[in-house]
Amino acid sequence: MDYDLLSLDVGSETDTSWLEVLGTKLLSNKPVDNFVAQWPHLLAQAKATPGYQLVVVGGGVAGVEMALAAKHAFSLAGVQGSVDLVASESGLLPGHAPGVQVRVTRLTKQAGIGLHFLRGVGVEEGVLLSDGRLLPADRVIAATGARAPIWLGWSKLGLDAHGYLLVDKHQRSVSHPNVFAAGDVCARADAIMSNPDKDAFHVGSVLAHNLVVMLNGGVFQAHVPKRRKLYLLWCGSRYAVVSWGRWSAGGQWVWHLKDWINRRFIGRFTNSGSIPTSQILEHTP
Repeated sequence: MDYDLLSLDVGSETDTSWLEVLGTKLLSNKPVDNFVAQWPHLLAQAKATPGYQLVVVGGGVAGVEMALAAKHAFSLAGVQGSVDLVASESGLLPGHAPGVQVRVTRLTKQAGIGLHFLRGVGVEEGVLLSDGRLLPADRVIAATGARAPIWLGWSKLGLDAHGYLLVDKHQRSVSHPNVFAAGDVCARADAIMSNPDKDAFHVGSVLAHNLVVMLNGGVFQAHVPKRRKLYLLWCGSRYAVVSWGRWSAGGQWVWHLKDWINRRFIGRFTNSGSIPTSQILEHTP
């Protein structure tokens, strides 16, 4: 595909390199459309299999929410099975405030999820932990760390040491002036972004402005990453935790806030489409 001006926001890939031996047992949380399509089949299999064993790998926000959502969905569906969460030695939510980590760890244990603060590698039977124990699994969900899309390595674009597209404060490629990017496909050459994917929600208007400037002329805008980012973590039936810097809180009010934000966001893309928002939310953990 030829282009005069290119804007990339394709996201990252889930790094499943140490789990791929699981084959068809492995389900990645990305790409999202594939996960949404596969989840009903997983739930149906779990309902039909007494003692079904689900293992979620990843101790970040995605892994924690995925494990709690799956446990809640199992409970609603009457699944007689277990959910285990494998995180690293750093525990749950590394990089978040200690208060958030303690709160979410307690909630995860209360939900009946097995916690394993060890490294894990995929084997045919499930996940082999670094202490030699085997976690048998009927299915493994990977919510592990992100990696740059492999194809970027063939693009001849300027990349950082981890393979992400390197951009300046205008979200413009440092090597190709007609290429822009946002989200976790890129890395800033002049700033540290703790969560580029979350930053993509805020950089959109700056990126749009700068694309118009490229076409029509004008002055570029700079995007300044936020020092503290707001996280709303879904933690079970009508309960959520808010994490903002060193501050955290939890309760039903946080869940209602998150639910309202999510429905409004998804509604922007489904109000004129054929798939009702309620159907998406009801069939996605």
